[in-house]
Amino acid sequence: MALDHGDSGDAPSVPPPLGAFEPARRMSAAEEARTVAASTNTGTLASLTVEGDPWASYVTYGLLGGSPVLCVSNIAEHGRNLDHDPRASLSVVSPASVTDPLATSRITLAGVVQRPSGDEMAAARHAHLSAVSAAKYYIDYSDFSVWILRVDRVRWVGGYGRMDSALGEDYASATEDPVATQAAGALTHLNQDHSESLLAMARAIGGYPDATESTVMSADRYGLDLAVLTPRGKATTRVAYAAPITALADLRAATVELAHRARTP
Repeated sequence: MALDHGDSGDAPSVPPPLGAFEPARRMSAAEEARTVAASTNTGTLASLTVEGDPWASYVTYGLLGGSPVLCVSNIAEHGRNLDHDPRASLSVVSPASVTDPLATSRITLAGVVQRPSGDEMAAARHAHLSAVSAAKYYIDYSDFSVWILRVDRVRWVGGYGRMDSALGEDYASATEDPVATQAAGALTHLNQDHSESLLAMARAIGGYPDATESTVMSADRYGLDLAVLTPRGKATTRVAYAAPITALADLRAATVELAHRARTP
């Protein structure tokens, strides 16, 4: 956990687990960031004006090996900014549906932009068009340029109290999660039809035997994140599958095994 957010001050305390809980593997910050980046094609680009002032712009992007590929016009202020100063960052918010926007995963990818050439230009152009189909109408206009953001530093925030940083090389070598970006329908099904199983998981595996309610917030290749309600307050916990899964199709079997394990003395 990175320490650049200072003292938590008078933030409300979270009730700790009361029982033993099984170790649950999580995605690394780099994997989390790659997953958020792959979950959408829009973000907020921060660039620097000629005067050195920060300038934020809503942009679209594609991904080339995790590197954001931008297509911007030099008529736009952010396009002119990139021309004179390649330092930039891209803020991306996961499109997950939650009532509290600050509980949503988001990332900041910081580095410098470069114009690709040769084979990399062809690959970058394809990556952007694959993610932003409307770009076919303007990508070849003379005032538009394709840029690749070479990521040097990554900041990931997973909601309240969950945050970490990663180096650019770790981000580049990581892969997006094969489950997290496609699991919305499965999560709705679990919450609507299998609430008792989720409660059993929180009580027997997640360390909250006093839980009165449990809902699944997210799923990834390693396990489920649960929101737990107890007489002591609200908390979150995590339960891991028996083994990592490699596709959304494996999620049902993994959660069935979790429910069976939670109910087995």
